[in-house]
Amino acid sequence: MGKYLHVFKIGIQNTLVYRVNFLFRAIFGLIPLAGTLFVWRAIYAGKGPGALVGEYTLRAMVSYYLLVTFIDALTAVAEDDWQIASDIKDGLISQLLLKPVDYLTYRLSLYFSGRTTYTTVALIPVSLFALYLREYLVAPVNAQICGLFFVSVFLAALLQFFIAYTVALLAFWILDISTFIFIQFALEYIASGHLFPLDILPPTLAKILQLTPYPYLCYFPAAIFLGRVSGEELWRGLAIQVFWVVAGYGLARLIWSRGVRRYSAVGG
Repeated sequence: MGKYLHVFKIGIQNTLVYRVNFLFRAIFGLIPLAGTLFVWRAIYAGKGPGALVGEYTLRAMVSYYLLVTFIDALTAVAEDDWQIASDIKDGLISQLLLKPVDYLTYRLSLYFSGRTTYTTVALIPVSLFALYLREYLVAPVNAQICGLFFVSVFLAALLQFFIAYTVALLAFWILDISTFIFIQFALEYIASGHLFPLDILPPTLAKILQLTPYPYLCYFPAAIFLGRVSGEELWRGLAIQVFWVVAGYGLARLIWSRGVRRYSAVGG
C-alpha cells in the first residue's frame, strides 16, 4: 500500500496548485444553494407558521440542503471520470499496465486526494454560510448518529467513485463517452436527493428510486443526520448501502477485465 499512499500524497500536491480555483468554485457554488433556500422560504411563508412540506419544517429543509452541500463536497467526483476516459483513449494506461500498479486503487487514491484538498478549501465558505443560517440548523440526536452519518458518507464516496469509474471505462468501447457522463450526472442529481428530499415524492416513485443506488449517494446520509431513519430502518439502509458499494466494486472489476482484453495502443 506504500505506493498508493505515495500517489495520494502526490495527488494532494497536484491539487493544491488549484486551491484558489477550488475556493472560488465553493464560493460560487453557494449561489444556487442560496437561491434554492430563498424559494423554499417563500413556499413556507405562503403556508403560514408551523407549515410542513412532506413532514419537513422550514428548519429541517434548510438543514437538509446544507447537509447536501457538505456531503457533495466530501464525495463528488470532479474530473476523475474524464481523466480515466482520457487515459484509455490516449493510451496512457499502457505505462501502468506494465507496472505492479492496480489502476482502480491508483485512481481511488487520486480521488481521495482531490476530495481531501477540495473539502479543506471549501470548508471555509460552507462553514461561514452555515454559521449565517445557524438558527435553522438541526443537530444530530446523539454521538452515535453522528458517527453513523460519517460512515454512510464514506460509503457514499466509494459508491460515487465506483459508478463514475464504471461509466468512464466505457471508453474501451466508445470513442466519446461525454453523453453517458452527462446522462449519469442528470440521473444522479435528481435521484440522489440533490434537487429535493426524496421522501416528499409520491410514495410509489420514492420506493422505485430506493431500488437504485442513487439515494445512498446523498439522501440517505442526510436522512441519518436529521433522524429521519432510525432503528431497524437505519441498519437496513446501511446494509443496502454496503451492498451497492460491493456491487459497484465488482462491476468495476468486471468491466475493467473485459475492457483490457480488447485494449490496444500503438506507438511509443
